[in-house]
Amino acid sequence: METVINYLLQFGNLNPQQIDFITKKGRELSFNKDDYFSEAGKIAKQVGFILEGILRVCYYDNKGGDVTKYFIDENNFVVDLHSFENKIPSSEYVQAVTNCKLIIFSRRDWEDISDTIVGWESIINKIIKKSLIQKIERRSPLVSEDATTRYLAFMETYPQLVNRIPLSYLASYLGVTQSSLSRIRKSIC
Repeated sequence: METVINYLLQFGNLNPQQIDFITKKGRELSFNKDDYFSEAGKIAKQVGFILEGILRVCYYDNKGGDVTKYFIDENNFVVDLHSFENKIPSSEYVQAVTNCKLIIFSRRDWEDISDTIVGWESIINKIIKKSLIQKIERRSPLVSEDATTRYLAFMETYPQLVNRIPLSYLASYLGVTQSSLSRIRKSIC
């Protein structure tokens, strides 16, 4: 829980009582590789903070192809925010790419924290803003650059992820076939 609290403190102040309250609301949960944190067609019911591992946000296109939108790694919150906030079924999956350990907050506990801690909304809004900026920074180059440049940029920006993500997921994220990504990797080495 200390990792979660340290992360939250980057975005606002919490007194010892508030920290204790938050600490009592979270519980550690493990996910095996390929397990789903949340699923399309279901309402997201929890918020997680990743202690160890990588998750991906993905969906299936109209041809049944598995498309990875982005990856979320350690020291980040994970939630299908649209589904969670609006209590509507999700259109995406959040899946463990590796074995993961998370601190989980149920909807009820998350709402208790929100209702109890003055300034909580401000902290969460700053976290959401940071997350949205990161999402835009991740996606923008994918639209305008060639595949090799996208792969090199991914390696430079996320060196800690490159060897931990299956090639098929990385290819999907970069918008190339797995065989194209293999060729790109061979040409670079």
